[in-house]
Amino acid sequence: MIHAALPEIGIRVSGGLAPRLSIRLAQAAEAAGFASVWFAENPFQRGALATAGACAAATRRVRIGIGVVNPFSRHPTLIAMEFAALDELCEGRAVLGIGSGIGAAVRHMGTANDRPVTAVREAIAIVRALLRGATVSHHGKVFRVEGAGLGFPPRRRDLPIFMAAAGERALRACGEIADGLIVSNLTAPRSTERMAAILGEAAARAGRTAPRIVQYVPCVVRTDPMRRDRRQNRRSARC
Repeated sequence: MIHAALPEIGIRVSGGLAPRLSIRLAQAAEAAGFASVWFAENPFQRGALATAGACAAATRRVRIGIGVVNPFSRHPTLIAMEFAALDELCEGRAVLGIGSGIGAAVRHMGTANDRPVTAVREAIAIVRALLRGATVSHHGKVFRVEGAGLGFPPRRRDLPIFMAAAGERALRACGEIADGLIVSNLTAPRSTERMAAILGEAAARAGRTAPRIVQYVPCVVRTDPMRRDRRQNRRSARC
């Protein structure tokens, strides 16, 4: 996770991993001092919230990030219900990410996703209002809600909501309404810099502080090469 000049490091758990392995990874990440554990949810893989809830119960410090769910698979009212319960379970450590999802996979569900940015805008508005304890009526271009309200008080009324975005229109929406941006795998640093500039400009025009940025980066864990070189030098010296 990128924050100001000092990056925080977390891990990302996908629906391709068995839930019990994900729990062990979350516990290892916490023991190693990582800041967060993120759970991606893609259609037709394991749902993120069950595993995230188990990891929340098995840890005490790391933030539990949902990055991301999409409002075509989960209606915004359902996202609010489930995420409020997750935040209660992990005692205020949860971060929610919403994105439009993988278009082709969403269409396999027989769901039209021809207004992805509008759908995410509306979903964030509905979810945020519900998490603040409001009774919501929303008549939008994508979603319609009539007098909906949670039947329990959310633990926090200022739950952070991040948005996955890549295109300019989505990035500007993120700068205007979201608490953070989630940048997908294999995004080059130069592209992220461009995205951050668009994000910051949109936030400034809306009179907001620039949202935080979470960057997913594929990594390979290996032994510290400097430590390995030192061991080799010591062995050479003994010879």
